Amino acid sequence: MLFNEIYGKYFSVVADVLKEAVNGTLSGPKIADIVREKAFAESVLNIPAALKSGEWPLLLPDMTTKIQNAPTMPLTTLQKRWMKALLSDPRVKLFSPSVEGLEDVEPLYTQDSFTYFDRYADGDPYDDPAYIEHFHTILTALRENRKLSVKSEGLRKTVHKWICIPHRMEYSEKDDKFRLIAMAKHIRLTVNIARVSKCSLADPWTPDERQALNRRDDTLVLELIDERNALERTMLHFSHLEKETERMEDNRYRVTLRYQRDDETELLIRVLSFGPLIRVISPERFIEKIRERLNKQMSCGL
Repeated sequence: MLFNEIYGKYFSVVADVLKEAVNGTLSGPKIADIVREKAFAESVLNIPAALKSGEWPLLLPDMTTKIQNAPTMPLTTLQKRWMKALLSDPRVKLFSPSVEGLEDVEPLYTQDSFTYFDRYADGDPYDDPAYIEHFHTILTALRENRKLSVKSEGLRKTVHKWICIPHRMEYSEKDDKFRLIAMAKHIRLTVNIARVSKCSLADPWTPDERQALNRRDDTLVLELIDERNALERTMLHFSHLEKETERMEDNRYRVTLRYQRDDETELLIRVLSFGPLIRVISPERFIEKIRERLNKQMSCGL
C-alpha cells in the first residue's frame, strides 16, 4: 500500500476530534458532527461510541483529553515522493499547483516511465506557452464567473469567434485533450482548447444570462463475458460513470451505464476495444453507430 493506514480516514477524523478536545471545545454532538462531515456514512455509528466508551482510550469522561498538544499528520517520505511525481505531470502543471515543501524531494517516478497504448498520440501541447495562457484564461473565467471572447480554428481551417459563457472544462483520456463546454447565443459549444487561437476575459455574466446546458443523458446496457479480466477492465474503463452491475450466470454480467451523449464517440471506442467480450443490448441508436463504424473499417480493409 502506498499510504500507511495511520494516515487513513479514521485517523484523520479522530485527530480532528482530539484537536477540539485539546482546545476544550469538544462535546458529544460535536463528535457526531465531525464524524458525519469527514468520515464515511456508517462511521457515525462506531467512532463516537468507541471514543465515549473508552474502547479507544483517548478522551476523558468530561470530553477533555490527556493529550497536551493537538495531533498533526505529517506526510511520509513515500507520500511526498508520490506527490512530487504527480506534480511533474504536464496536465497537473496547468493548474499551477504549489510545490512548497517538496523542492528537494525526488519524485517516485517520471513521466517517461509510462507507455500509453490505448489513446491517440496527438494529445494537447501542454508545454506550449500559448496553450498554457489560454488554459489559465479559461480557468479564471470559470472561477470568477466571467464571459469569454474566444477565437478558434475549425477542422477545415475555418475561423470561429464567440462571446460565450463558459460552463466547464472536460478532459478526454482517450484523446488526451481538454475541451471547453460553453454557451453562446443559446448554442452549446464544445471547443478543443488546442484549437483556440485567441482567448480573453469579458464582462461578468449575470444569473439571467446563464442558462443551464441541456444535459442529454442516456443509458447504455452491456452484457459481458468475464474472460481475460473483462469485468475488472470494464469497471476501470468506465469508473467515472454511474453504473449498475448484475451477475446473470457464472461468468456473464449485465452492466448498465449512464452517460452524456456528448461523450458518446469516446464511449463507443472504449466499448469496441473489448471485442467479442462485450455485447451492446441498448440503445438501438448506439448499436447502429457500432454497425456504421465496423462497416467503415471493413470497407477500408482494416
